[in-house]
Amino acid sequence: MNIKNKQNIVIKIGTTSIIKNNKVDSTLLKNLVELVNEYNNKYNFVIVTSGAVGLGASKLNYESRPKSLKKLQVASAVGQIELINEYEKEFNKSDMNIAQVLITKNLIDDREQFVNTTQALNELLSQGIIPVINENDVVATEELKFGDNDRLSAIVSIIVDAERLIIVTNKEGLYNFNPDNNKDAKKIDYIEYDSEQLNDLIPISQKGQGIGGFSTKIMAAQISGFSGIPTQIISWSKDNLKKAISNEKVGTYITASSKKIRLRKLWIAYGMAPVSNIEIDEGAKSALEKNASLLSKGVINIDSSFNMGDGLSVTFDQKIIAKGIAKIDSNSIKESNLVVHKDDLIIL
Repeated sequence: MNIKNKQNIVIKIGTTSIIKNNKVDSTLLKNLVELVNEYNNKYNFVIVTSGAVGLGASKLNYESRPKSLKKLQVASAVGQIELINEYEKEFNKSDMNIAQVLITKNLIDDREQFVNTTQALNELLSQGIIPVINENDVVATEELKFGDNDRLSAIVSIIVDAERLIIVTNKEGLYNFNPDNNKDAKKIDYIEYDSEQLNDLIPISQKGQGIGGFSTKIMAAQISGFSGIPTQIISWSKDNLKKAISNEKVGTYITASSKKIRLRKLWIAYGMAPVSNIEIDEGAKSALEKNASLLSKGVINIDSSFNMGDGLSVTFDQKIIAKGIAKIDSNSIKESNLVVHKDDLIIL
């Protein structure tokens, strides 16, 4: 099958899955490579991997995962070499080429760099090369960090127009409560990406009543779901991943929107960093929902100044309902009617 006609699958592997006893789990990697090789005629694969900081911290004899930014950067720099070398060694055994891709948030915030990243990843896939992606913790500051590879994997899924996002973790899927301390916890097999039930799981997880680290997996599923990409959250086993790749029932399946949204608008929604927030009235909200542009008469408040071309978030009743690109600067808002054109606006 022509590589360009194959669908793309993004597989995100968490630290608790890839690292065992402070080393890369060679059995997991071997099984991963076997599955990628098995399905290589049908799918292109992109791998988003964690584990560099954990490997580096162990090699540097840190007692635990470092909390300071400087130590995180050092641990990541040391650990990333070992991590990518293990991936390369295992994939080379099956005559498959990989490419290391390290991403920071500013590559996504900037439209030109977002396009360049998109072109680079798609070119790798077109040549049959498997991108192995991690956040570039070595150079990332707090302002430039995604903060987790779950949301990074959702953004990568958007960039490569993935058919599916598979998140591999240490639990069998999403639960309504933490199964470690609640015997009545039940696994959720299927859930809508925009459901209240899914949204309600985020604060539960953040408060520690749910599964640690799962709030970011839920948010990743919401991002990819909004973008038309379903997510499957599974625990690691070769059989589980095989079922997920084959689109069989396993773990938790999170649905996706049937609407097709242009890549540029998805960048506005999840890539672009807003400079200012605009609060609007009910009339403006109603107009936006009918695919209208944002006009100055509907603006109630602006929280900070902005220039033409800056990113804006739009709120109603203290909730972000849209994002867009400014057609004017904040000083001209009383003189000009058009604030954000509908072509530069996306409802969330």
